[in-house]
Amino acid sequence: ERGDYEEAKLQIDSIKILYPKAFEARKAGQALMLDVETKAQQKTLAYLDSTFQAKTKEFNAIKDKFTIEKNMHRSYLRFQVNEQGIMSMTSIYCGAGNIHHNKVKVIAPDGSFAETPSSKDSYETTDMNEKIEKADYKQGEDGNVIEFLHLNKDKNIRVEYMGDRTYKTTMSPTDRLAAANVYELAQILSAMEQIKKEQEEANLKIGFINKKKERKAQEEITD
Repeated sequence: ERGDYEEAKLQIDSIKILYPKAFEARKAGQALMLDVETKAQQKTLAYLDSTFQAKTKEFNAIKDKFTIEKNMHRSYLRFQVNEQGIMSMTSIYCGAGNIHHNKVKVIAPDGSFAETPSSKDSYETTDMNEKIEKADYKQGEDGNVIEFLHLNKDKNIRVEYMGDRTYKTTMSPTDRLAAANVYELAQILSAMEQIKKEQEEANLKIGFINKKKERKAQEEITD
């Protein structure tokens, strides 16, 4: 009645320890335990539904900030996120000659920095005599560069493209804001994805409990 389901489980479990021969009480306890488990999962689902709705509001509030960017004629860091909230970064280099870069280093004014490992996905092309290079880095395989940029979003960040030669530039305030906004969106989408998984788990548990109840009811009819 109080909704204190963990305490209820402990009390029911204690019956078989304290009163091992109280078979009817233990049997009744097992039946009650299934009801407790069901109520606990329903409570979890109600919480998850509320949390998901809150995250959906956050998502709707910021989603209109994002557009497809087609500006390819400059060197900059581009940030993307998929529907599962997995964020990635692309280092785009445009110049008169190739530098064959596959890593980037970002440096804060205090000298602290983060550096990607070599990209697993990079390519080069030429457009009207302009050399264009791209290298992709997924969050978690980015040498903590994405997190570093988020933590230093209000600071002037220098970027070094590292390859056969090093190209140096500075992130524009617009690019820093874009990185921060995509990071925020990624956090929301990731949280929503996690909530969906937990909702699915809770529903599976309820389904399992209901099947258990049906089996017990059938056993009682048989007895």
